[in-house]
Formats: sequence, C-alpha cells, structure tokens
Amino acid sequence: MKYTGWPDPGDLVVGKVDEITDFGVFVDLEEYEDRRGLVHVSEVASGWIKNIRDHVTPGELVVCKVLDVNESSQQIDLSIKDVNEHQRSDKVQEWKNEQKADKWMTLAFGEEMTDEQYIAVANELLGEFGSLYDGFEQAAIHGAEALSETDLDDEEVSAIVETARENVSVPYVNITGYVHLRSPSPDGVDDVKAALEAAEGNGEIPEEIELSVSYVGAPEYRIKVRAPSYKVAESALEASADRARATIEERGGSAVFHRERQTEDE
Repeated sequence: MKYTGWPDPGDLVVGKVDEITDFGVFVDLEEYEDRRGLVHVSEVASGWIKNIRDHVTPGELVVCKVLDVNESSQQIDLSIKDVNEHQRSDKVQEWKNEQKADKWMTLAFGEEMTDEQYIAVANELLGEFGSLYDGFEQAAIHGAEALSETDLDDEEVSAIVETARENVSVPYVNITGYVHLRSPSPDGVDDVKAALEAAEGNGEIPEEIELSVSYVGAPEYRIKVRAPSYKVAESALEASADRARATIEERGGSAVFHRERQTEDE
C-alpha cells in the first residue's frame, strides 16, 4: 500500500536513491505513490562534501527527514543528515512491518481483493491503530475484540484475525478464559480448591509461560495466561482448564470452560 497524498514537514520517510547530481540526490519515496524528493548536497551529510557519491549510491535505501513540501511545484525537500541512526533503524523497521502487513492483507482477502475493499479495510485499521501492522498484531493478541471499534463486518474481522494468528509473531500475548467449577460433595470446597491448584499447574508450568487463576464469582474462576505466542498461550489455557476439569470430575463434580466472562459482579 502506498499513500496517495503528501508527507508533512518533519516526517521521516523511506526512499530509494534514483539519481545523483552535483547539486543533490533525487529520492523516490517508497511509501508514497509517484512522489519524488530532493536531498540538496548540503543535506546529504554533515561537513564539507568533496564527492557526493562517496555518501550515497544509486538504488540505496535511505531514510530522510521532510524539510518542506510545495504541492503546487510538486517539490519535496529532504535531508539525510538530520536523521540519526536510531531514527533510521526504527523507520526502516516500521516500513518493513507495513510491507508484511500489505502481504497479510492479500492473504486475508485474496488476490481478487478490489482496490476499493483494500482501501476501506486499510483505512479502518489505520484509523484505529495507526498502521496496518499494529492492527494485525492486536488482532493476533486479542482476536475479534481488538477490532470491535472498527466498522469492519464480521467476515472481514474473521479474515483478519485468522490471518494474524497464523502469521504475526508478537513478543508476548495475554489471553483469558473462564471455568465454572461445581461439586455436590460435602467436601465441595476442597474439591474446588484441588481443581484450582491443578489448573495452576502444581508448579510445573514452563518458565516462559505466566499462568494465574483467580476468583470471579461463584462458581466462576478466571484463568489468565501470558506467553511468547498466541499458539503457546492458547495451548496453556486449554491445558489449564482440562486439568481443572479432570480433577473435579474425579471427585464427582463438573467443570465448564468458556472464553467470555458470564458472571456480572466480581
């Protein structure tokens, strides 16, 4: 996806060196449709420049700061020297992330996706999350709930969530589930306690997973899992609920697992 508008002064943009002259460098902006900027020789590097080609090469990917934009003359003035290494690294990573998200859009909606649909979905994600990548990342972590404030329809939400959970790698994800525990036994309190201890893993949870069980409102208990990926978190959550179910059923009780909270008051 490329923007059809113009960057604003102060923005950082990713570009590819197209032409080098004695007075400066022409850069094609990778994030914008048919936009080209000029880095004056004085903005290529700090200090005196003997040969501009010692600092940039044709086809090189550069990060520039937008100094000025004149839409009437179709001119964008850029600076390379005003971008430090940290800013450059962050901006390149952001650009690469958006390229990934662009591919995920195709995976989610197919090669036959129209430009109109792409723009409509992209605008919803950009408006809510600021970038396509962040939209997919939040969908991977929180599922359909992450997209609840958008105007995307159910099919679009489902496609994004499914694609995100198959393709997005996130540092850590947090998911929640709930289990109802009941025991008709006179020792029902002890039965539930044993089931909760089993749900927590009895000290055998892998180090990379954080799992906790808390009381919501009888007979409902909340299971929270924090893990390096959605797949690992989901597996740990289901295993926790299964341990609770097996333990209480051995004692004549019952357990029901669900993903949404059902009691009204804590």
